[in-house]
Amino acid sequence: MSRAGHRSGRRGDKNAVVPDAEFTSYYGRPIVKAAPWEVDIPAYLFLGGVAAGSSLLSAGADLTQRPALRRTGRLGALVGLALSMVALVHDLGRPARFHHMLRVAKPTSPMSVGTWILTAYGPFAGLAAAAELRRFMPRRVREGALGRLLGASARPAGLVAAGLAPAVASYTAVLLSDTATPTWHDAHRQLPFVFVGSACAASGGLGLIGAPVAEAGPARRLAVGGALLELAVEQQMERSMGITAEPLHAGHAGTLMRTSTLLTAAGALGAVVGRRSRAASALSGAALLAGSACLRFGVFEAGQESARDPKYTVVPQRERLDRRRQDDHPGGRSAARSNPGGVTTWQP
Repeated sequence: MSRAGHRSGRRGDKNAVVPDAEFTSYYGRPIVKAAPWEVDIPAYLFLGGVAAGSSLLSAGADLTQRPALRRTGRLGALVGLALSMVALVHDLGRPARFHHMLRVAKPTSPMSVGTWILTAYGPFAGLAAAAELRRFMPRRVREGALGRLLGASARPAGLVAAGLAPAVASYTAVLLSDTATPTWHDAHRQLPFVFVGSACAASGGLGLIGAPVAEAGPARRLAVGGALLELAVEQQMERSMGITAEPLHAGHAGTLMRTSTLLTAAGALGAVVGRRSRAASALSGAALLAGSACLRFGVFEAGQESARDPKYTVVPQRERLDRRRQDDHPGGRSAARSNPGGVTTWQP
């Protein structure tokens, strides 16, 4: 088309707009580098949450004389903690790297704080669980000094583990939010509450599977309360995130998040409706566990996808810049206007 044709076309079409810019970066490389993590990390997030919630549940069961629920919680905490440590060490590559992180303590580093929280939590959770295994020990050991010491220390150890459980359940969300990954970072206000709710739902689900109906009341309440907290805060989180919430609804991450919502809601409903049935309670517990796992993997996948697409880095930066300029010039004459898909322009 000739230049005159261009001019004529632009004058004639009053609805012509600047096309949306295509978000690219130099050499097609992402602006933010995706975390070099694989499936070990979301598995670690899920298992750590199960361990933390199980410690909380088992302490309550111990104080209210519910031995089957206490046993399920203590052993669930030990298995969850052990498997989460296996996943973490596998991601690190060598066990020595976990040990090396204990050589320093940095209060400003979520990774360092989390390492120390796990180090403090693990022995107490393990000691409480070991007391549940005492009945399988030889009689001479079980009734000896070691067995008696193990029995006497079980409740104090379980209570200390329960006291540390909220930190174990929530610090992984802080760890993700402290990165430059857009979706994780923009979820920093609500993600710890989402993870705590998910941990409660999962551990309550484990309690529904392992305890008889007569003892499962606290597990049911924890599961339903955790599920409601997770679902409600997750909705609030997505509304507050803006464009960086998009990866939570797209692709593989979107499938995981939708599956998580369905399983968690169905599990909570089944836990209430089927509270008199052991089979229904166990099925609901399995749904809650699966829903929690899908949530952790979905959040992880969404964050990785947001790091790969420059749009999720550029647009929030421009929006923050515009808000800052508008705050500096509340009169509006020099406020900046931006096209989310294009460039930021000044209006003198």
